[in-house]
Amino acid sequence: MPLVARRTVLRIGTPIALVLVCAAVLVGRELRGSAASAAPEAPPPTVPVEAAAAQRRDVPVFLTGLGTVQALNTVTVKSRVDGELQTVSFQEGQHVNAGQVLAQIDPRPFQAALDQARATKAKDEAQLTNAQLDLQRFQNLHQYATAQSVDTQKALIAQLQAQIEGDQAAIDSAATQLSYTTVTSPLNGRTGIRLVDQGNIVHATDTGGLVVITQLHPITAIFTLPEEQLPEISAAMAKGPLTVFADTRGDDKPLDQGTLELVDNQIDQATGTIRLKATFPNKTNQLWPGQFVDVRLLLRTEQNVVTVPSTAIQRGPDGLYVYAVKPDATVELRPVGIGQITDGTAVVETGLDAGASVVTAGQYRLQPGTRVQTREAAATRPSA
Repeated sequence: MPLVARRTVLRIGTPIALVLVCAAVLVGRELRGSAASAAPEAPPPTVPVEAAAAQRRDVPVFLTGLGTVQALNTVTVKSRVDGELQTVSFQEGQHVNAGQVLAQIDPRPFQAALDQARATKAKDEAQLTNAQLDLQRFQNLHQYATAQSVDTQKALIAQLQAQIEGDQAAIDSAATQLSYTTVTSPLNGRTGIRLVDQGNIVHATDTGGLVVITQLHPITAIFTLPEEQLPEISAAMAKGPLTVFADTRGDDKPLDQGTLELVDNQIDQATGTIRLKATFPNKTNQLWPGQFVDVRLLLRTEQNVVTVPSTAIQRGPDGLYVYAVKPDATVELRPVGIGQITDGTAVVETGLDAGASVVTAGQYRLQPGTRVQTREAAATRPSA
């Protein structure tokens, strides 16, 4: 507005200097208003975000369940005879092989019983020899020997032969009892804490035993999965053996890789789950009986699918979506269809092509059309 159009009211007697100052102020305001109206509007600030490109890759599909490690075989070694425990030949926690001597029980009473059984057999064999000679003499007499005496001698020989067979059985029994005095390992495994010390009297009726041996190579894990996944598991097992992975709970540290052995023959109606058993070689002893682990069953592998980090997936009132970065550094909201999400990687079934850049962090400050400044997202955990 021109300066002459403004109405300035000055009282009579106002100094000339004051009038000049007022006029200068009005002129400055007019100039600043004109400059402000002529200046262009500043662009909105850019929003820093993390972004990653959608990639095509093979994605393994896992089913994860909580599992408990169990020894393939567990044996409580017990004494099968009564006697003094003379020696203990193993160390606690030692790996032993099948047939290895673990302990020795006093064998002297059982050795004496074996010798007695052998002597009895030798006596009966001598009597049998004499009876056979008498029968031969009776037969050589022909008509001078009665038929009754011949038949009686034959019966005596048969009796002695049966007695010798009983003597042999007694020898075998005594030898077996003697062998029980040497306690050996029934399998390859690891010994636990010694339950009986050397010098004690042990009995066949003792319930505690001498030591517990567990087989750790291989080792098994029992885990559960929801019953709804049983058809998928059965279909995958029909195609071949399935691979399983054992991880520590919490930090998912890999422990071992094994094979699914079987699916239980019934579903637990109380929990709606099915039990499965997997076997692991356990060469590095990372798995231990009684240990809780996360067991991941590799069901299948999705081939050459579009994937994005799972942190890019957002949920809205109309479903799942991602913020896609356009070439002009602005974002747009793009609805997507998501399949399997595994190890921080989501499979995009619809709505996104490979190579498209999506925002993985900082979405809470975005809306369609927002200008962004992107940086590369942190690497996700690689799939097994």
